[in-house]
Amino acid sequence: MSIAEEVLFEARQWIGTPYRHGGSRCEVGCDCLGLVRGIWRALYGQEPQSVPAYSMDWAETGTADPLLDAARLHMIEKPVIGAGPGDLLVFRWRDGVAAKHLGILADHGRFIHAYEGHSVMDSALVPQWRKRIAGVFAFPDRSQI
Repeated sequence: MSIAEEVLFEARQWIGTPYRHGGSRCEVGCDCLGLVRGIWRALYGQEPQSVPAYSMDWAETGTADPLLDAARLHMIEKPVIGAGPGDLLVFRWRDGVAAKHLGILADHGRFIHAYEGHSVMDSALVPQWRKRIAGVFAFPDRSQI
């Protein structure tokens, strides 16, 4: 099984996990970053870096882009046109603010993400979501960690 297939398999295990800001435990609670952190732990055994506490509105001000910076540090950046199932999608709500949402691209034009007020879900990657993609990243092979 390829790393992308493993990512997608693991992401599907999280569907239905309640939304919990700052959480990262399957079936207990997570936010979008927690979903990615949990997948990373399942694949590689531990997280690549510690994550400081963050508020729900952490990306509303400032010029830093910590989600994109971390993805670029630990993952393999790809062009949006080259995105495939198992890749990490990073979303920016609007120009001029930091990227603030993450999801895992699934097949058939869908993605898996933890959505505030809901749970981890499989959603259609409709144009309203597609236009907000700020980056696409592949998870590295274990030999690259």
